[in-house]
Amino acid sequence: MEHDKSSKYLDLSKYSDPKADLPKGLDRRGFMKLAAAAAVGSGAALDAFANDRYSDGAPPTRYPEPDVIGLDKRFKYKLGNTPIVRLHRGTMWAEGPAWSGNGRYLIWSDIPNNEVLRWCEEDGHVTRMHRFPSGNANGNTFDFQGRQISFCHGTRQVIRYEWNGGVTVLADKAPNGQEFNAPNDGMVHPDGWMLFTDPGYGSLMEYEGNRLPSAAKSPQPNQKEAIYRIDAPGKVEKVADEPFKPNGLCFSPDYKKVYVADTGVSHYKEAKSGIWVYDVDGKKLKNGKLFTSGEFNGKTGFIDGIRCDEDGNVWGGCGWVGDGYDGVHCWAPDGTRIGHIKMPEIISNVCFGGTKRNRLFMTGSQSLYAVYVETRGGTMT
Repeated sequence: MEHDKSSKYLDLSKYSDPKADLPKGLDRRGFMKLAAAAAVGSGAALDAFANDRYSDGAPPTRYPEPDVIGLDKRFKYKLGNTPIVRLHRGTMWAEGPAWSGNGRYLIWSDIPNNEVLRWCEEDGHVTRMHRFPSGNANGNTFDFQGRQISFCHGTRQVIRYEWNGGVTVLADKAPNGQEFNAPNDGMVHPDGWMLFTDPGYGSLMEYEGNRLPSAAKSPQPNQKEAIYRIDAPGKVEKVADEPFKPNGLCFSPDYKKVYVADTGVSHYKEAKSGIWVYDVDGKKLKNGKLFTSGEFNGKTGFIDGIRCDEDGNVWGGCGWVGDGYDGVHCWAPDGTRIGHIKMPEIISNVCFGGTKRNRLFMTGSQSLYAVYVETRGGTMT
């Protein structure tokens, strides 16, 4: 397939999946309708794809990588001699990257295709349908025993893949007995319990899950959106519900704070795009407040998946605005935006991985990208 020859990005996807068919166009109309309220200008979201020009014959990136940008002197994480690379292309809507340190591989979700993919570090090989059907899994993570945990839109469950090949349902109902809206993202605490978010997007559309009849009347398919804690299979407690639509979630490196992205502007006029932060008090969350805003250079988009580095900075996938905004934003522990990685696609999620956990993986709509940075992931996955 021919590509525009003007791309300056390295495309390594040909080595991992040479037969992959490239999508002819953007087929995310369902979510575009949801995102329209937050997109700046009617064509802003589509403009983000105007720079998606990758080519096998493209000229190499001239170092230093021009699209890794420091906005503050505290952003000391740009390496002078490493490029942004594309590792795979061919997904419909990619989310949920998670790194397996034991297996030396990355998994991520293609929600509409109902699959979880796997990229192997040793040779760049990509396995499609690593998990299929995946329950329209969105976010993924690993627990401290190395087991994969997925947050499933389609089945409205949180599940764990066991070493013997079995699957354990960790949660399928809220404490009130109602089914969840559609679990989205989460992370495990070293003490064994875990947190996850339930914004409900997978129950509002067929494209990413199973649309519920109630979605025609309310952006809350089953109940108010919330953040939950799982102590053991079937033992679930609600811990917070201030964000309008809690989305990406991560712990700080010392596990004393939890950050939660809020994408409620997709449905609520009174919502604000940004990230909340909570103090972790035992198994409870306290003192919730807005940590940072999604506004950047006068434009506001969505902050989706987030991860902390070892210095406590928060890195987040951002998009639905267009060129100059879409990509990865980095905030210092005080909430100041200190760095920006410009990307040609909307970036949904990020995670740190690689042998030294100093490689930032980015799921970008139809692609998987990576770039080395001079920091390491602050948590296990």
